[in-house]
Amino acid sequence: MPRILLTTTSFQDTPGSHHAMLEAAGFEILRERGPLSEETMLRLVGGLDGLLCGDDAITARVIEKALPRLKVISKYGIGLDKIDVKHATKLNVPVLFTPGVNHTTVAEHTFALLLALQRRVVELSNYVHAGSWKRVTGHELMGSTLGIVGLGRIGKEVALRAKAFGMNLVGYGNYWEDDFAASVGLKRCKTIDELISQANIITLHTKLTDETRGMFDAKRLNNLRPDTVIVNCARGEILDTAALVAALASGKLAGYAADVMDQEPPPADHPLLKAKNCIITPHVGSRTHENVQRQATMAVENIVRFFRGEKPLAQANVTK
Repeated sequence: MPRILLTTTSFQDTPGSHHAMLEAAGFEILRERGPLSEETMLRLVGGLDGLLCGDDAITARVIEKALPRLKVISKYGIGLDKIDVKHATKLNVPVLFTPGVNHTTVAEHTFALLLALQRRVVELSNYVHAGSWKRVTGHELMGSTLGIVGLGRIGKEVALRAKAFGMNLVGYGNYWEDDFAASVGLKRCKTIDELISQANIITLHTKLTDETRGMFDAKRLNNLRPDTVIVNCARGEILDTAALVAALASGKLAGYAADVMDQEPPPADHPLLKAKNCIITPHVGSRTHENVQRQATMAVENIVRFFRGEKPLAQANVTK
């Protein structure tokens, strides 16, 4: 009987058929509440055949400690930056993942954050709950220019919704579909700096890589147009946190809304937690009842297929 570690909290906390599907697989299941640190993962691995993980630190050290028993890593989600995929590939450990299931949900959360930011929803609600009928003036989305960084599945879904709001669209990214861009009126920018010069709303949907880490540094944040806001449903490390906090404090950046942080969960003294005009949600962009079941079902099916000797639905690396 394969012994697997299940860490993702949305999988565990959300009811649905994925629970019965996992139980029926016949695994011995060890349950923990992630995301887990490298230290915790090092303590747990060694006696595990598989990992069904969220955003846990699966580093080279963890993978090596998990061998020779570890046979497979099944990621619940699409972001692989917490997994040392290169090292897993070197050691012939398959990394499975779940592309194509969460783009609708994350795009909707992007607009939830954007509307909350531009219409001051959190601030206004807090006033009313505190017994005050204080009213402040927000901004419309219609007529503004939205710059989309990353035009994969999620970025495209954001573009479709932005068009419905009557926004002007510019985009930057390695992946580009000319027909789609033409259908929504999306103009391609050759550089991120060209996008910054045109957009007053920027939304991030790109992977965290060596190229994108710290992409929005102090220089770029200082070059923003007046009244620019940024929405981040990608990864916190795409922005330089110190520069981001400084830009919010100075007013150079008019607002920031994010579902991700550079430290998750953040320490109590994290500077973004007290930054002005800043809304943070706890990495729940893909956490809807509908999507959890889609994503969990695919993650379970991936790992079940692997242990049956069948081809998984999606594998991120090439192994022997």
